[in-house]
Amino acid sequence: MSRLRRQVEAAGYATWARTYPSRKMPVTELAGQIAAWVNEEIEGPVMAVTHSLGGILTRFVGDRVPWERIVMLAPPNRGSRVARALGENPVFKWYFGPAGRDVSNPEQWPLPTAPFGVIAGTKRVSVGNPPSWVTSSFRIIPKGIPSDGTVCVEETQLPSMAAYAEVAASHTWIMNHPRVVEHVLSFLEQGAFVPQDARLKG
Repeated sequence: MSRLRRQVEAAGYATWARTYPSRKMPVTELAGQIAAWVNEEIEGPVMAVTHSLGGILTRFVGDRVPWERIVMLAPPNRGSRVARALGENPVFKWYFGPAGRDVSNPEQWPLPTAPFGVIAGTKRVSVGNPPSWVTSSFRIIPKGIPSDGTVCVEETQLPSMAAYAEVAASHTWIMNHPRVVEHVLSFLEQGAFVPQDARLKG
């Protein structure tokens, strides 16, 4: 997220980021830890720009943090087909940890507590996204289902979205897509994404 972070800062926003131990803790515990960190280190309303599991964590953090707006990049908002298929695989367990397994079942997940926009990727197979090699080769995500190689497009969506967009990007690198940067900055400023027919800046 470092490139996107620099562009958000260049637009005048102060940023905060911290690594969390998703390979050691389940989602509910991670959410509590993140809420504590944010409240200790940040004052006032907070806007979030998240990637993948980060979007789910903002939902579990809920109103423990005063969210103002949230942008979710490639979030498995409706659960993860990949996690359901591979959740008991030893390699998956080791690499993704308990939080990775938690995203297999979205039942009773809390909804976001602030206006939020979702950006989904549609680049199904990418050299730079190793999980896409597995999901494609073993047909965990069938060819006819749009996805970013890790999360299906339909899995990102929730009825209560304030904004939604799709970009031709893989799961791993969706945050570096030029249109994603424009959408993120637009949502932070206005609560809406760039219109579909608007040209990229520059």
